[in-house]
Amino acid sequence: MFHYIIRRLLSTIPVLFGISLLLFFLLRALPGDPAQVIAGELATEKEVSNIREQLGLNQPVYVQYAKFLLRIVQLDLGKSTRTQYPVTKEIAPRLLNTIILAVAATFLACLLGIPAGILSAVKPYTVMDMVVTVLALFGMSMPAFWLGLMLIVIFSVKLQLLPVGGTGGILYLILPSVTLAAYLLASITRNTRSSMMEILSQDYITTARSKGVKEKMVVLRHALKNSFIPVVTVIGLQFGSLLGGTVLTETVFAWPGLGRLLVDSILSRDYPVIQGGILIFALLFVLTNLLVDILYAYLDPRVRYA
Repeated sequence: MFHYIIRRLLSTIPVLFGISLLLFFLLRALPGDPAQVIAGELATEKEVSNIREQLGLNQPVYVQYAKFLLRIVQLDLGKSTRTQYPVTKEIAPRLLNTIILAVAATFLACLLGIPAGILSAVKPYTVMDMVVTVLALFGMSMPAFWLGLMLIVIFSVKLQLLPVGGTGGILYLILPSVTLAAYLLASITRNTRSSMMEILSQDYITTARSKGVKEKMVVLRHALKNSFIPVVTVIGLQFGSLLGGTVLTETVFAWPGLGRLLVDSILSRDYPVIQGGILIFALLFVLTNLLVDILYAYLDPRVRYA
């Protein structure tokens, strides 16, 4: 396992290199001049040229990329062209807010989705199963921005129980985390149900029941653990996506996360912040997938990493 983890961590280097290569050149292929955006529409050509020289944008693209890679090796993501603050200081608080929101939404989705999926699988084709299936379909089909707005109207405007948006405490986290958890909750419920139903039809489950093992032990001890690998995969992938920033939810609730920062940086052509944010997102996604692979070996001892 240790050697597998080391190999996976080393494999992130070419992945991040490829992402940085694509990201760097695709950004510069987009229309718009960062120097012109910074200088303003009324700036003279000389002023724009001076800003371009200060930012190093007048150098050949391959030279800019070489300097960019050198800074990454030194753990320096550069300075924001918009605020002149280091990119790490720009991203750090936004990334922390996004992690808090993603963890809260994932915890809520797992807390409700896994039991709902188990109950639906244990009692298939009953009224309870139909209700859970319809709610899961509703959760997967519902746009996040619409759900967020409806929650604001009901709980913030009408009932005045929760704040409309922003940060400041646990109450500010409830509505955006519920909005984010809706799709993940539906996905976890459906995957738990289908995986549990497949496992419950296996021969060893029938054998355990024939030996007189209580149904609760059959479900929780024999079936649940063996059905968890596809569920863990879904949770890991969705959690990795949430770490990349959920722009719509963060915008609706004025949540200062990484997604909003990246959108604002794209609009202002802030190349260093865009590059740094996406590289950090890629690294977190790779590490999340590595954690999921490690959990596979714990959930199923038959899994071995050559």
